[in-house]
Amino acid sequence: MVARSESSSLRVVLYSHDSQGLGHFRRNRALAHALSHRLPVLTGRQVTGLLINGVPEAGADSLPQGFDVVTLPAVNKGVGGYGPKRLDVGMQTVTSVRGDIVRATLTTFRPDLFIVDRHALGVNGELEAGLRALRTEHPQARIVLGLRDVLDSPQVVAVEWARVQPALVRELYDEIWVYGDPRVHDLRRTEEIPTALHDMVRYQGFLSHGRAELPSGLDPEIPYLITTAGGGSDGFRLCMAAARATVPAGHRHVIITGPQMSDADHRAIELAAGPSTTVVRSIPDAAGPIRRAAASISMAGYNTVTETLATDVPALLVPRETPRREQLIRVESLAAHGSVDLLREGDLTPQALTRWWAGAVRRRTQRAHLHLGGLREVARSAARLVCTARTADARTADAQGEGSPETTTAPLAAADQPAATTTTQELPVAV
Repeated sequence: MVARSESSSLRVVLYSHDSQGLGHFRRNRALAHALSHRLPVLTGRQVTGLLINGVPEAGADSLPQGFDVVTLPAVNKGVGGYGPKRLDVGMQTVTSVRGDIVRATLTTFRPDLFIVDRHALGVNGELEAGLRALRTEHPQARIVLGLRDVLDSPQVVAVEWARVQPALVRELYDEIWVYGDPRVHDLRRTEEIPTALHDMVRYQGFLSHGRAELPSGLDPEIPYLITTAGGGSDGFRLCMAAARATVPAGHRHVIITGPQMSDADHRAIELAAGPSTTVVRSIPDAAGPIRRAAASISMAGYNTVTETLATDVPALLVPRETPRREQLIRVESLAAHGSVDLLREGDLTPQALTRWWAGAVRRRTQRAHLHLGGLREVARSAARLVCTARTADARTADAQGEGSPETTTAPLAAADQPAATTTTQELPVAV
Protein backbone atom coordinates (compact mmCIF):
# COMPACT_ATOMS: atom_id res chain seq x y z
CA MET A 1 0.00 0.00 0.00
CA VAL A 2 1.44 3.36 -1.02
CA ALA A 3 0.87 6.27 1.32
CA ARG A 4 -0.57 9.51 0.06
CA SER A 5 1.74 12.25 -1.12
CA GLU A 6 2.83 14.52 1.71
CA SER A 7 1.51 17.52 -0.23
CA SER A 8 -2.05 16.15 -0.26
CA SER A 9 -4.65 17.56 2.10
CA LEU A 10 -5.50 15.92 5.37
CA ARG A 11 -8.93 14.35 5.09
CA VAL A 12 -11.36 14.53 8.00
CA VAL A 13 -14.85 13.05 8.38
CA LEU A 14 -17.17 13.95 11.25
CA TYR A 15 -20.33 11.92 11.89
CA SER A 16 -23.41 12.80 13.92
CA HIS A 17 -26.63 10.81 14.00
CA ASP A 18 -28.88 13.89 14.51
CA SER A 19 -32.29 12.42 15.27
CA GLN A 20 -33.57 15.73 16.65
CA GLY A 21 -32.23 19.25 16.79
CA LEU A 22 -29.02 20.66 15.42
CA GLY A 23 -26.79 20.23 18.48
CA HIS A 24 -24.66 17.36 17.21
CA PHE A 25 -24.18 19.01 13.82
CA ARG A 26 -23.28 22.34 15.41
CA ARG A 27 -20.66 20.66 17.60
CA ASN A 28 -19.11 18.97 14.58
CA ARG A 29 -19.25 22.23 12.62
CA ALA A 30 -17.29 23.95 15.39
CA LEU A 31 -14.72 21.15 15.25
CA ALA A 32 -14.50 21.44 11.47
CA HIS A 33 -13.72 25.16 11.70
CA ALA A 34 -11.08 24.56 14.38
CA LEU A 35 -9.39 21.76 12.43
CA SER A 36 -9.52 23.72 9.18
CA HIS A 37 -7.91 26.74 10.80
CA ARG A 38 -5.39 25.10 13.11
CA LEU A 39 -4.23 21.82 11.51
CA PRO A 40 -2.40 23.54 8.63
CA VAL A 41 -0.33 25.41 11.24
CA LEU A 42 0.35 22.24 13.22
CA THR A 43 1.04 19.86 10.31
CA GLY A 44 1.90 22.03 7.30
CA ARG A 45 -0.97 20.51 5.32
CA GLN A 46 -4.36 21.86 4.31
CA VAL A 47 -7.55 20.18 5.47
CA THR A 48 -10.59 18.99 3.56
CA GLY A 49 -13.50 17.08 4.99
CA LEU A 50 -17.08 15.91 5.19
CA LEU A 51 -19.77 16.20 7.85
CA ILE A 52 -22.16 13.24 7.83
CA ASN A 53 -25.47 14.01 9.50
CA GLY A 54 -29.20 13.34 9.35
CA VAL A 55 -30.67 16.85 9.38
CA PRO A 56 -31.45 18.19 5.90
CA GLU A 57 -31.54 21.83 7.06
CA ALA A 58 -27.94 21.54 8.30
CA GLY A 59 -26.37 22.83 5.10
CA ALA A 60 -22.86 23.43 3.92
CA ASP A 61 -23.05 27.22 3.74
CA SER A 62 -21.80 27.60 7.32
CA LEU A 63 -18.85 25.21 6.94
CA PRO A 64 -15.20 26.19 6.45
CA GLN A 65 -13.64 26.22 3.00
CA GLY A 66 -12.90 22.71 1.82
CA PHE A 67 -15.74 21.01 3.73
CA ASP A 68 -19.04 19.62 2.51
CA VAL A 69 -22.04 17.72 3.89
CA VAL A 70 -23.31 14.18 3.39
CA THR A 71 -26.96 13.98 4.47
CA LEU A 72 -28.43 10.69 5.66
CA PRO A 73 -32.15 9.80 5.54
CA ALA A 74 -33.69 11.38 8.62
CA VAL A 75 -34.80 9.45 11.70
CA ASN A 76 -36.84 10.33 14.77
CA LYS A 77 -36.47 8.99 18.27
CA GLY A 78 -39.67 8.12 20.07
CA VAL A 79 -40.69 6.11 23.11
CA GLY A 80 -40.07 2.85 21.24
CA GLY A 81 -36.71 3.89 19.82
CA TYR A 82 -35.68 5.22 16.43
CA GLY A 83 -37.96 5.27 13.40
CA PRO A 84 -38.04 6.83 9.92
CA LYS A 85 -38.83 10.53 9.93
CA ARG A 86 -40.01 10.83 6.32
CA LEU A 87 -39.51 7.59 4.42
CA ASP A 88 -42.47 5.19 4.26
CA VAL A 89 -40.34 2.10 4.83
CA GLY A 90 -39.24 0.06 7.81
CA MET A 91 -36.52 1.22 10.16
CA GLN A 92 -34.30 -1.69 9.15
CA THR A 93 -34.33 -0.43 5.57
CA VAL A 94 -33.55 3.12 6.68
CA THR A 95 -30.68 1.90 8.86
CA SER A 96 -29.29 -0.18 5.99
CA VAL A 97 -29.40 2.81 3.63
CA ARG A 98 -27.74 5.07 6.18
CA GLY A 99 -25.08 2.47 6.93
CA ASP A 100 -24.33 1.92 3.24
CA ILE A 101 -23.91 5.67 2.73
CA VAL A 102 -21.52 5.91 5.67
CA ARG A 103 -19.49 2.93 4.53
CA ALA A 104 -19.25 4.19 0.95
CA THR A 105 -18.21 7.63 2.19
CA LEU A 106 -15.45 6.24 4.41
CA THR A 107 -14.01 3.73 1.94
CA THR A 108 -14.10 6.17 -0.98
CA PHE A 109 -13.01 9.36 0.78
CA ARG A 110 -10.45 7.48 2.92
CA PRO A 111 -10.14 9.96 5.80
CA ASP A 112 -7.00 10.38 7.87
CA LEU A 113 -9.22 11.16 10.86
CA PHE A 114 -12.80 10.03 11.55
CA ILE A 115 -14.58 11.64 14.52
CA VAL A 116 -17.87 10.12 15.67
CA ASP A 117 -20.14 12.24 17.84
CA ARG A 118 -21.65 10.59 20.93
CA HIS A 119 -22.92 7.24 19.55
CA ALA A 120 -20.10 4.77 19.00
CA LEU A 121 -22.07 2.61 16.56
CA GLY A 122 -24.55 5.20 15.32
CA VAL A 123 -28.27 4.54 15.03
CA ASN A 124 -29.03 0.85 15.48
CA GLY A 125 -25.43 -0.10 14.75
CA GLU A 126 -25.31 1.62 11.36
CA LEU A 127 -21.64 2.59 11.76
CA GLU A 128 -20.13 -0.79 12.56
CA ALA A 129 -19.72 -2.05 8.99
CA GLY A 130 -18.19 1.25 7.89
CA LEU A 131 -15.82 1.36 10.85
CA ARG A 132 -14.64 -2.18 10.17
CA ALA A 133 -14.19 -1.43 6.47
CA LEU A 134 -12.15 1.68 7.27
CA ARG A 135 -9.97 -0.30 9.67
CA THR A 136 -9.34 -2.94 6.99
CA GLU A 137 -9.00 -0.82 3.84
CA HIS A 138 -7.32 2.25 5.33
CA PRO A 139 -5.65 1.06 8.55
CA GLN A 140 -3.63 4.24 9.06
CA ALA A 141 -6.86 6.19 9.59
CA ARG A 142 -7.36 7.31 13.17
CA ILE A 143 -10.86 6.93 14.64
CA VAL A 144 -12.09 8.96 17.62
CA LEU A 145 -15.28 8.82 19.67
CA GLY A 146 -16.20 12.34 20.78
CA LEU A 147 -18.36 12.71 23.89
CA ARG A 148 -19.95 15.79 25.38
CA ASP A 149 -19.23 16.73 29.01
CA VAL A 150 -22.28 14.88 30.36
CA LEU A 151 -23.94 11.75 28.98
CA ASP A 152 -26.84 11.01 31.36
CA SER A 153 -27.55 9.41 34.70
CA PRO A 154 -25.31 6.39 35.28
CA GLN A 155 -28.29 4.04 35.24
CA VAL A 156 -29.40 5.16 31.79
CA VAL A 157 -25.87 5.18 30.41
CA ALA A 158 -25.23 1.67 31.72
CA VAL A 159 -28.07 0.38 29.54
CA GLU A 160 -26.59 2.12 26.51
CA TRP A 161 -23.11 0.72 27.13
CA ALA A 162 -24.61 -2.75 27.46
CA ARG A 163 -25.56 -2.47 23.78
CA VAL A 164 -22.08 -1.21 22.82
CA GLN A 165 -19.58 -3.41 24.58
CA PRO A 166 -16.31 -1.75 25.69
CA ALA A 167 -14.30 -4.46 23.91
CA LEU A 168 -15.89 -3.44 20.62
CA VAL A 169 -15.11 0.22 21.26
CA ARG A 170 -11.48 -0.67 21.94
CA GLU A 171 -11.37 -2.65 18.70
CA LEU A 172 -12.82 0.10 16.51
CA TYR A 173 -11.57 3.32 18.13
CA ASP A 174 -8.17 4.81 18.93
CA GLU A 175 -9.20 7.39 21.52
CA ILE A 176 -12.20 8.87 23.31
CA TRP A 177 -12.27 12.67 23.46
CA VAL A 178 -14.46 14.32 26.08
CA TYR A 179 -15.43 17.93 25.39
CA GLY A 180 -15.51 19.12 28.98
CA ASP A 181 -13.55 19.88 32.14
CA PRO A 182 -13.13 16.92 34.53
CA ARG A 183 -12.96 19.31 37.48
CA VAL A 184 -16.57 20.24 36.72
CA HIS A 185 -17.88 16.79 35.77
CA ASP A 186 -15.76 13.67 35.27
CA LEU A 187 -17.42 10.90 33.27
CA ARG A 188 -14.99 8.39 34.75
CA ARG A 189 -15.79 9.26 38.33
CA THR A 190 -19.55 9.21 37.72
CA GLU A 191 -19.29 5.86 35.91
CA GLU A 192 -20.77 7.28 32.71
CA ILE A 193 -17.81 5.66 30.93
CA PRO A 194 -17.00 2.01 31.72
CA THR A 195 -13.80 1.43 33.67
CA ALA A 196 -12.46 -0.70 30.81
CA LEU A 197 -12.33 2.44 28.62
CA HIS A 198 -10.83 4.92 31.08
CA ASP A 199 -7.34 4.65 29.59
CA MET A 200 -8.71 5.75 26.19
CA VAL A 201 -10.19 8.99 27.57
CA ARG A 202 -8.55 12.30 26.68
CA TYR A 203 -10.21 15.39 28.15
CA GLN A 204 -10.13 18.28 25.68
CA GLY A 205 -11.97 21.05 27.54
CA PHE A 206 -15.23 22.79 26.70
CA LEU A 207 -15.53 23.76 23.02
CA SER A 208 -16.00 27.41 23.96
CA HIS A 209 -13.20 29.83 23.05
CA GLY A 210 -12.41 30.29 19.38
CA ARG A 211 -15.73 29.20 17.88
CA ALA A 212 -16.21 30.56 14.38
CA GLU A 213 -18.81 33.28 14.83
CA LEU A 214 -21.17 33.57 11.89
CA PRO A 215 -23.11 36.78 11.15
CA SER A 216 -26.40 36.49 12.99
CA GLY A 217 -28.39 39.07 11.05
CA LEU A 218 -29.60 40.28 14.43
CA ASP A 219 -28.56 43.68 15.76
CA PRO A 220 -30.87 44.58 18.65
CA GLU A 221 -30.79 47.87 20.43
CA ILE A 222 -28.25 47.72 23.27
CA PRO A 223 -28.60 46.95 26.15
CA TYR A 224 -30.71 43.87 25.59
CA LEU A 225 -31.59 40.48 27.06
CA ILE A 226 -31.72 37.27 25.07
CA THR A 227 -33.75 34.09 25.47
CA THR A 228 -32.94 31.07 23.32
CA ALA A 229 -34.53 27.62 23.07
CA GLY A 230 -32.04 25.74 20.92
CA GLY A 231 -33.81 23.93 18.11
CA GLY A 232 -37.11 24.89 19.72
CA SER A 233 -38.91 21.57 19.54
CA ASP A 234 -39.32 21.53 23.33
CA GLY A 235 -38.76 25.19 24.16
CA PHE A 236 -42.34 26.49 24.23
CA ARG A 237 -42.71 26.79 28.02
CA LEU A 238 -39.44 28.66 28.40
CA CYS A 239 -40.15 31.08 25.56
CA MET A 240 -43.71 31.72 26.72
CA ALA A 241 -42.58 32.48 30.28
CA ALA A 242 -39.91 34.83 28.92
CA ALA A 243 -42.43 36.55 26.67
CA ARG A 244 -44.67 37.25 29.67
CA ALA A 245 -41.85 38.35 31.99
CA THR A 246 -41.26 42.04 32.74
CA VAL A 247 -38.21 43.42 30.95
CA PRO A 248 -35.97 45.66 33.12
CA ALA A 249 -36.26 49.36 32.38
CA GLY A 250 -33.90 50.57 29.68
CA HIS A 251 -33.51 47.13 28.09
CA ARG A 252 -34.83 45.36 25.04
CA HIS A 253 -35.50 41.64 24.90
CA VAL A 254 -35.03 39.17 22.04
CA ILE A 255 -36.53 35.68 22.02
CA ILE A 256 -35.20 33.13 19.51
CA THR A 257 -37.76 30.33 19.42
CA GLY A 258 -35.80 27.93 17.19
CA PRO A 259 -36.34 26.54 13.69
CA GLN A 260 -38.07 23.39 14.94
CA MET A 261 -40.76 25.08 17.03
CA SER A 262 -44.23 24.71 15.51
CA ASP A 263 -45.73 27.67 13.71
CA ALA A 264 -48.65 27.72 16.16
CA ASP A 265 -46.37 27.84 19.21
CA HIS A 266 -44.16 30.51 17.64
CA ARG A 267 -47.21 32.65 16.89
CA ALA A 268 -48.54 32.23 20.44
CA ILE A 269 -45.24 33.53 21.83
CA GLU A 270 -45.34 36.51 19.46
CA LEU A 271 -48.84 37.36 20.70
CA ALA A 272 -47.78 37.08 24.36
CA ALA A 273 -44.69 39.28 23.99
CA GLY A 274 -44.73 42.80 25.35
CA PRO A 275 -43.65 45.96 23.50
CA SER A 276 -40.01 45.64 24.63
CA THR A 277 -39.70 42.07 23.28
CA THR A 278 -38.90 40.95 19.75
CA VAL A 279 -39.59 37.34 18.75
CA VAL A 280 -37.63 35.76 15.89
CA ARG A 281 -37.77 32.24 14.54
CA SER A 282 -34.06 31.57 14.10
CA ILE A 283 -30.72 33.15 13.28
CA PRO A 284 -27.62 31.62 11.66
CA ASP A 285 -25.57 31.84 14.86
CA ALA A 286 -26.56 32.88 18.38
CA ALA A 287 -22.99 33.17 19.71
CA GLY A 288 -22.59 36.84 18.79
CA PRO A 289 -25.94 37.99 20.20
CA ILE A 290 -25.29 36.05 23.44
CA ARG A 291 -21.84 37.59 23.80
CA ARG A 292 -23.21 41.15 23.46
CA ALA A 293 -26.24 40.64 25.72
CA ALA A 294 -26.70 42.04 29.21
CA ALA A 295 -28.00 38.64 30.37
CA SER A 296 -29.17 35.41 28.79
CA ILE A 297 -31.78 32.76 29.53
CA SER A 298 -31.74 29.43 27.75
CA MET A 299 -32.17 25.72 27.97
CA ALA A 300 -28.97 23.79 28.64
CA GLY A 301 -27.93 22.03 25.46
CA TYR A 302 -24.19 21.62 25.08
CA ASN A 303 -23.61 24.18 22.32
CA THR A 304 -25.63 27.01 23.85
CA VAL A 305 -23.95 26.46 27.21
CA THR A 306 -20.41 26.37 25.83
CA GLU A 307 -21.04 29.48 23.72
CA THR A 308 -22.25 31.23 26.87
CA LEU A 309 -19.28 30.04 28.95
CA ALA A 310 -16.97 31.85 26.50
CA THR A 311 -18.46 35.17 27.72
CA ASP A 312 -18.94 36.97 31.03
CA VAL A 313 -22.69 37.29 30.41
CA PRO A 314 -24.83 36.17 33.38
CA ALA A 315 -26.73 33.06 32.36
CA LEU A 316 -29.87 31.46 33.74
CA LEU A 317 -30.23 27.89 32.49
CA VAL A 318 -33.56 26.04 32.55
CA PRO A 319 -32.56 22.46 31.72
CA ARG A 320 -34.72 19.81 30.14
CA GLU A 321 -35.25 17.06 32.70
CA THR A 322 -37.02 14.40 30.64
CA PRO A 323 -36.56 12.02 28.91
CA ARG A 324 -32.85 12.57 29.66
CA ARG A 325 -31.25 14.23 32.69
CA GLU A 326 -28.13 15.30 30.81
CA GLN A 327 -28.98 19.01 30.83
CA LEU A 328 -29.87 19.04 34.53
CA ILE A 329 -26.62 17.29 35.47
CA ARG A 330 -24.64 19.77 33.34
CA VAL A 331 -26.24 22.81 34.96
CA GLU A 332 -25.97 21.48 38.50
CA SER A 333 -22.24 20.86 37.96
CA LEU A 334 -21.60 24.29 36.46
CA ALA A 335 -23.75 26.05 39.08
CA ALA A 336 -21.68 24.40 41.81
CA HIS A 337 -18.65 26.14 40.30
CA GLY A 338 -20.38 29.54 40.21
CA SER A 339 -20.49 29.65 36.41
CA VAL A 340 -24.25 29.74 35.76
CA ASP A 341 -27.57 30.01 37.59
CA LEU A 342 -30.08 27.15 37.66
CA LEU A 343 -33.88 27.30 37.44
CA ARG A 344 -35.73 23.98 37.54
CA GLU A 345 -38.57 23.37 35.10
CA GLY A 346 -41.09 23.16 37.93
CA ASP A 347 -40.11 26.67 39.09
CA LEU A 348 -40.33 28.27 35.64
CA THR A 349 -42.70 31.25 35.74
CA PRO A 350 -42.68 34.76 34.26
CA GLN A 351 -42.25 36.10 37.80
CA ALA A 352 -39.13 33.99 38.41
CA LEU A 353 -37.55 35.26 35.18
CA THR A 354 -38.47 38.85 36.04
CA ARG A 355 -36.73 38.56 39.43
CA TRP A 356 -33.62 37.00 37.93
CA TRP A 357 -33.33 39.63 35.19
CA ALA A 358 -33.55 42.46 37.74
CA GLY A 359 -30.35 41.30 39.44
CA ALA A 360 -28.51 39.84 36.46
CA VAL A 361 -28.31 43.06 34.45
CA ARG A 362 -26.22 44.60 37.26
CA ARG A 363 -23.40 42.04 37.25
CA ARG A 364 -20.97 40.00 35.17
CA THR A 365 -19.93 36.35 35.61
CA GLN A 366 -16.27 35.31 35.58
CA ARG A 367 -15.52 31.87 34.12
CA ALA A 368 -11.74 31.95 33.61
CA HIS A 369 -11.34 29.09 36.10
CA LEU A 370 -12.93 26.69 33.60
CA HIS A 371 -11.03 24.85 30.84
CA LEU A 372 -12.64 26.55 27.84
CA GLY A 373 -9.94 25.95 25.20
CA GLY A 374 -11.26 22.66 23.86
CA LEU A 375 -11.21 23.66 20.20
CA ARG A 376 -7.51 24.44 20.34
CA GLU A 377 -6.84 21.23 22.27
CA VAL A 378 -8.80 19.14 19.76
CA ALA A 379 -6.63 20.49 16.95
CA ARG A 380 -3.51 19.53 18.89
CA SER A 381 -4.87 16.06 19.57
CA ALA A 382 -5.80 15.61 15.92
CA ALA A 383 -2.33 16.69 14.80
CA ARG A 384 -0.72 14.25 17.21
CA LEU A 385 -2.86 11.36 15.97
CA VAL A 386 -2.50 11.93 12.23
CA CYS A 387 1.22 12.67 12.41
CA THR A 388 1.86 9.56 14.48
CA ALA A 389 -0.23 7.51 12.06
CA ARG A 390 1.62 8.77 8.99
CA THR A 391 5.03 8.17 10.57
CA ALA A 392 4.07 4.63 11.53
CA ASP A 393 2.64 4.01 8.04
CA ALA A 394 5.84 5.28 6.41
CA ARG A 395 7.95 2.98 8.56
CA THR A 396 5.76 0.04 7.56
CA ALA A 397 6.04 0.96 3.88
CA ASP A 398 9.83 1.26 4.18
CA ALA A 399 10.01 -2.18 5.77
CA GLN A 400 8.03 -3.54 2.82
CA GLY A 401 10.23 -1.73 0.28
CA GLU A 402 7.40 0.66 -0.71
CA GLY A 403 8.47 3.79 1.09
CA SER A 404 9.71 7.05 -0.32
CA PRO A 405 10.94 10.28 1.25
CA GLU A 406 7.55 11.83 0.54
CA THR A 407 5.67 9.42 2.78
CA THR A 408 7.25 10.51 6.04
CA THR A 409 5.99 13.27 8.27
CA ALA A 410 8.37 15.69 9.93
CA PRO A 411 7.88 16.13 13.70
CA LEU A 412 5.77 19.06 14.78
CA ALA A 413 7.64 22.26 15.47
CA ALA A 414 8.35 22.72 19.17
CA ALA A 415 5.93 25.64 19.38
CA ASP A 416 3.16 23.50 17.90
CA GLN A 417 3.71 20.29 19.82
CA PRO A 418 0.35 19.01 21.11
CA ALA A 419 -0.15 19.53 24.79
CA ALA A 420 -1.07 16.59 27.01
CA THR A 421 -4.71 15.90 26.26
CA THR A 422 -5.64 15.34 29.88
CA THR A 423 -4.63 18.86 30.91
CA THR A 424 -7.21 21.06 32.62
CA GLN A 425 -5.30 24.32 32.41
CA GLU A 426 -6.83 27.23 30.53
CA LEU A 427 -5.59 27.71 27.00
CA PRO A 428 -5.28 30.95 25.02
CA VAL A 429 -8.50 32.20 23.49
CA ALA A 430 -7.41 32.17 19.86
CA VAL A 431 -7.75 28.91 17.95
